[in-house]
Order: sequence, then structure tokens, then C-alpha cells
Amino acid sequence: MIEMSAPRVEINLDKLIHNARKLTILYGSKGIQITAVTKGVCGNLRIANALLNSGIHSFGDSHITNIQKMREGGINAQFILIRSPMPSEVEQVVKFADVSFNSEMSVIKLLADQANKHGITHRIILMIELGDLREGILPSDLEFVVKEAIDMQGIKLAGIGTNLACFGGVKPTEAKMRELSTIACNLQRQFGINFEFVSGGNSANFQWFVSTPDVGLINHLRIGEAVLLGCDTLTRKQIPGLYTDAFTLVAEVIELKTKPSKPYGEIAQDAFSHIPSFKDEGNMHRAILAIGKQDVDILAIIPRRNVNVLGATSDHLILDTKGQNLEVGTEVQFDVGYSALLRAMMSPYVEKVYLP
Repeated sequence: MIEMSAPRVEINLDKLIHNARKLTILYGSKGIQITAVTKGVCGNLRIANALLNSGIHSFGDSHITNIQKMREGGINAQFILIRSPMPSEVEQVVKFADVSFNSEMSVIKLLADQANKHGITHRIILMIELGDLREGILPSDLEFVVKEAIDMQGIKLAGIGTNLACFGGVKPTEAKMRELSTIACNLQRQFGINFEFVSGGNSANFQWFVSTPDVGLINHLRIGEAVLLGCDTLTRKQIPGLYTDAFTLVAEVIELKTKPSKPYGEIAQDAFSHIPSFKDEGNMHRAILAIGKQDVDILAIIPRRNVNVLGATSDHLILDTKGQNLEVGTEVQFDVGYSALLRAMMSPYVEKVYLP
């Protein structure tokens, strides 16, 4: 048996391929193309290759450095920068991204300048504010921006999109999607253009998709968490037929002791500037694992053993063992939520192991 170091994330590539294929078929049944969002795995090349093998040929990321890594790593696909470009990175955006999301005319002009300098045309998707209050052009300002963009050399207006259920938690309802379709229809008619993309949202669009009788002009979604973790992000419940355990976090026990459940002594701030509060439950058999907040969001991990997560410092995770038969050196497995996955994949201290 090959020994593996801990902490680590075990990545089941077959389960990711299964999820990607299922979602491609599902959304394709109503004419919607999906872009696989790779920001949750930091543009990981092994995962991107697996998704490419599943039949996905469009990748989206919020970091141009991840897109550059995937392109230079041989991933032959369309790349979309799904965060509005920083003015300081427009040259890299034009060089490495085929398409970028935009909401600021000043940035679009910078992209046009760089595209013209390099003798290429850069495609943009205008993001529209529909209530979530993250990025987006107000609908009342959209006509002016479209008029400017379609006449700009070096830029091709490839479509419009919106983002929901992120910052404000606003649901992508039937009414919101109809509004986006109506905006797209009106703009296409007014300016005599055809949009390649009408991008309706992200993994949170699942409930809308399965319940709507008509997707309207929506023909594109950016899907990250549903592919990676198999869940509907409005409820975090499993999407039927998908795997929710493609990623497993593994950490190792480094201390086992019976200690009081409540700290004793004068209480001040903890390591993260909080004043902690604990209930006195008597003595407790506690385990310390060699992982902490530096490596993972402890609020988004679920042990696969019957133990409780009590808390963590930067590099120690404390469990109530609840009588489980653990030893120093025992490995404990956890399911991960999206924020835990994101932080673990970013951490240089968490090894990435690929299965099978």
C-alpha cells in the first residue's frame, strides 16, 4: 500500500467527469451550453484535462493567471474571464482570454487599445445588474454602453449576461431570466446584432432550469460548484444523479487527550481577534488534527466519522471524538463545501492526490 502524506485533498477524476457529462447533457437538452468554472480548483491542470475529456470545451475563471496556466498547460479550449478585468491586467486578458465579462466602459476601451496593438479582436460579454448587487451595468445605462461597444475597433460585443445568488443571494427566478431574455431581444432588434452568449448565471440556475417550460434566449451558464460538488447552490442539496464526494479532505491526528470542555483562566481574544465562548460539558476526549484555518474553511467541512468539530486555530483543528476509536496518526476524512474546497486547493500545505 502506498502511503500518502496529510493533510491532502483526494480528487476522484472519474466522478468529476461523470458530473460534467451529466450536466452537459442536462443543460444541452434545452439548448444551453455550459462553461466549466475552474476558480474553485485554481485552474488545476489535471482537473481541467478531465473536464475536457468529459466533452466540455469552455472554461471560465476569475483569475487571468489561472487561464494563462491552463492555456500554457495545453488545455485546448475557449477561455472566459468571468470577473471584470483589472485595468492593470488588460494586456494579459487580451493575450490569454478569448472572452471577458465587462461592466466598465473605461476598461473596455483599454481592452480595445490592447487588442488593436496585438492585431486581434477581443470578445466581451456585458454584465447586467439584475438585483444581486455584485457587478453589472444598470439596465437604464445599457443602451449607451452597447452603442459605444459595437462601434469600437478591436472589440466584438459577443453577448450579455448577469450574475445572481452570489453577493446578495438573489435567486435566478423565472422572472429574472425572462427579464434578461427581454433585454437581449430588445438590444438585438434595436442594434441589428445577434448575441453569441446570453449568459443567465451559474450553478444556482438549476431550479429555474428544471422548472421552466421555456428558457427564452438564455443559451449559456457558468457551472462550477455543480460540477465539482454535485449540488444545487441555492439549497446545497445533491442534484439527482451527481456525485457530491468527488473531493475528500484528509487530515491526521497529532494529539489525543481528555481535557476540560471549557477553557479555564481569564479569557481575552483568540488568535483571530474573537472572544470565544464555550459551554461546560465536563471532561471531553479531544483530538487535534494537523490542519487549520490557514488551509481550509472549517465551517464548510463535515467529518465522515461521528465526531464534532469544536473549532480551529491557524494550523490546529480540534475535535470532540465522541468515543470514536482514534489514535495518534489516524486519518480523518471530511466532505467539503465550496469555500473549504477553494481554500484547500489554494493551500500549498495541502497535497493534491488524484484518483483513480
